[in-house]
Amino acid sequence: MTDDGVKTGLRDHLLMHFGQHAKLRDGEYPLVIARGEGVHVIDTDGRRYLDALSCLFCAQLGYSYGEEFAEAATAQLTRLPFNTNWNTAHPPAIELAERLADLAPVGINRAFFTSGGSEAVESAWKIARQYHVANGQSERVKAVARRTAYHGQTLGALALTGIPALKEPFGPPAIDVVRAPNTGEPDALAQTEAAIIAAGPETIGMLIAEPVQNAGGCFVPPAGYWTGLRELADRYGFLLVADEVITGFGRIGEYFAVPEVVPDMITIAKGLTSAYAPMGAVLVGDRVAEPFYRPGQALSHGLTFGGHPLAAAIALRNLDIFERDKILDGVRELAPHLSSRMHELEALDVVKEVRGDGFFYAAELDVDDLNPIRAGLLRAGLIARADDRGAAVVQIAPPLVCEREHLDEIVDKIGGVLGESLQKH
Repeated sequence: MTDDGVKTGLRDHLLMHFGQHAKLRDGEYPLVIARGEGVHVIDTDGRRYLDALSCLFCAQLGYSYGEEFAEAATAQLTRLPFNTNWNTAHPPAIELAERLADLAPVGINRAFFTSGGSEAVESAWKIARQYHVANGQSERVKAVARRTAYHGQTLGALALTGIPALKEPFGPPAIDVVRAPNTGEPDALAQTEAAIIAAGPETIGMLIAEPVQNAGGCFVPPAGYWTGLRELADRYGFLLVADEVITGFGRIGEYFAVPEVVPDMITIAKGLTSAYAPMGAVLVGDRVAEPFYRPGQALSHGLTFGGHPLAAAIALRNLDIFERDKILDGVRELAPHLSSRMHELEALDVVKEVRGDGFFYAAELDVDDLNPIRAGLLRAGLIARADDRGAAVVQIAPPLVCEREHLDEIVDKIGGVLGESLQKH
């Protein structure tokens, strides 16, 4: 496909996700990525970028395991290209559910597979609702989520998302959501409990939260925060859900990042397959799954492609690679270095605060316009996120296979771009 053909096809036929399509008519085109190598991607013009965002927090293993995943995919496609988990099952989904039960916190032994993270979050809500109805508490119709949380884009997940600009076109939310403070706010637990009491604790079905909050810029919870959430859930009878779509599978150095306690459900996606295939899941605790095993009861939810045999085979190979190549060990070893380097950015006047954990960091900025910084990062050959949906931040989530020199390059380039912005303003 020629460069002109790419631009014509993009302009005239592809509706991009969150795409500002008017810019295409004005000749302003986004990156079109043609291939990947290691932790780098190359666009259709041959420009090379270090992908410091793992393509939206997904590409844990970078871009050079294709042959190995292709081998697993070919074997599965030859054996059984497709079957649902809709009142039938197939070996890859069963084996993957077993593997995930081995990795998950004690007491979480079942997996409901989806096609991605939004579906996983929405499925968690539907499971929570059915759990409460089965136990005679049909009045538990509300959920609790943080003010600036991002939990997905399907209508149920969007209701849980706390970013107004993403929600405005779609009318009344599908779920009645009580807003709790972001993790980093003072007295967050006390404010959360106050919001629950004001809403009526007997009406709350679940509380969902990320172990490290993405939207707003990598808010790390203080010690005891998750213990406090667990205590609130137990005191008032609702379910606690850890949204690990981003943090799961090594982003913070462990398979699961939720600290201190065992949640009732965990939502996962992205790193489950390192994005070599689309897949998500809800990992469900034994207590929550129990009603679906009662005589005459059923789980009233299903997705045609949830647990696709090909995706399950890719996820299994992904877990094999994590173990064989000691991916988590690499993150744990280099995370202190990345933390130290990122905090060096606080010496710049434009940087208000650096926060994060593992391979997941944000620098909060004192700027009014992020567009020059976005452009500067790309000119520097770096893909990072410059986001102002909460605070203005530059955010990174590099592939877990990055070496020390890659992390240094990321921080050096961010520092250079921020330094340029200071000189111009």
